[in-house]
Amino acid sequence: MSRIESAYTRTRSWARAHPLASDGALAAAVLACMIFGSFTDHGSPEGPTFGTRTPDPVSVLLMVLSGAALVFRRRAPMPVLFCTAGLTLLELLLAQPPAPLVLSAVIALYTVGSRTDRPTTWRVGVATMSVLTAVAMILSPGPWYAQENLSIFAWTGMASAAGDAVRSRRAFVGAIRERAERAERTREEEARRRVAEERLRIARDLHDVVAHHIALVNVQAGVASHVMDKRPDQAKEALAHVREAGRSALSELRATVGLLRQSGDPAAPTEPAPGLAHLDRLLDTFRNAGLPVEFAMNGRAHTQRLPAAADLAAYRIIQEALTNVRKHGGPTARAEVSVVHLGATVEITVLDNGGGTGAPVNGTDTGADTDADPGHPDPGASDGGGHGLIGMRERVTALGGTLTAAPRYGGGFRTQAILPVNDRTRQGKNA
Repeated sequence: MSRIESAYTRTRSWARAHPLASDGALAAAVLACMIFGSFTDHGSPEGPTFGTRTPDPVSVLLMVLSGAALVFRRRAPMPVLFCTAGLTLLELLLAQPPAPLVLSAVIALYTVGSRTDRPTTWRVGVATMSVLTAVAMILSPGPWYAQENLSIFAWTGMASAAGDAVRSRRAFVGAIRERAERAERTREEEARRRVAEERLRIARDLHDVVAHHIALVNVQAGVASHVMDKRPDQAKEALAHVREAGRSALSELRATVGLLRQSGDPAAPTEPAPGLAHLDRLLDTFRNAGLPVEFAMNGRAHTQRLPAAADLAAYRIIQEALTNVRKHGGPTARAEVSVVHLGATVEITVLDNGGGTGAPVNGTDTGADTDADPGHPDPGASDGGGHGLIGMRERVTALGGTLTAAPRYGGGFRTQAILPVNDRTRQGKNA
């Protein structure tokens, strides 16, 4: 940027920050031009001559008043226009040839055009132009079509057009700036929304992994502690299950946390996300923890792999539901798991016959998964502080499915999820 452009930018910024001072400078410049023009005689046969006439004191006073009125042109554009136009008419009536007070009316008319709407600009502009031109033609000592009279018509018309053009351009630039700001806000909101969704998804995965494996570790550790003295072989088997559950928890946590790495970090784990193909291992962990689980899956579910998002959701729903059974169903609880693939949906059902007393099982906290429907509270809801069923419901809702979690008639609990299997879940949208 050159020095001239830099100085212009600074001057423009200062003028916008001090509008009254900039209007005062403009008013002084217009007053100087009017006084300078009042010494020019346009009626000479040889053309305009300077210094052949001198304005009378009344004309000088009118010029000073009209110049002073321009100081407030942006604060009160319409009153300033009426003031300057009235002083111009007064000058046309009192002095022949008149001083060029019409210059102040031109500036005021431009201000009205740039700061009001188009209909107002043209109504006021036509009225001002017509009145000033008509009075000048009627009172002119020369012919009505003299150059001085036509110049009033031309200058007032151009002032209205210029003011309207400036207003239109400002509105256009303002609209472009507003659209750009709105687009920027939309991009920021979209980025925040995606980050929030990703954080929620990772939080669900972490909850599912931790709640499941820690519950199993707690149960097996309790068994080992109970039989350590009398049946050391069974205690060793329980500790082996604890070690296996811990290893599995670390593996899944590593895979989940790996998603948080940046592009320059070491490569994230490449293990596939858990799904129904890994369901046998999941069920074995519960059976080893003392929860009898029966499993059934229809033939189509065996042969046709689900989309990644639905596959992961089905696995996590079964994992969380069985964790709730293990924690809240009581020592004699049994569970049944079924996966049925029908048409464009897959139905996951987990049933148990637990008493649902909410008592801890081998010291396990009962407050982890307590968010069933208000009318059908989770039997294990002792403190209402859990997120298990909330996480399941969020997973199912994100895929466009439905979740039902409620006590069964005759005792026990029933968790059922219906997931759509379509292009949306195949693409993993909102997973």
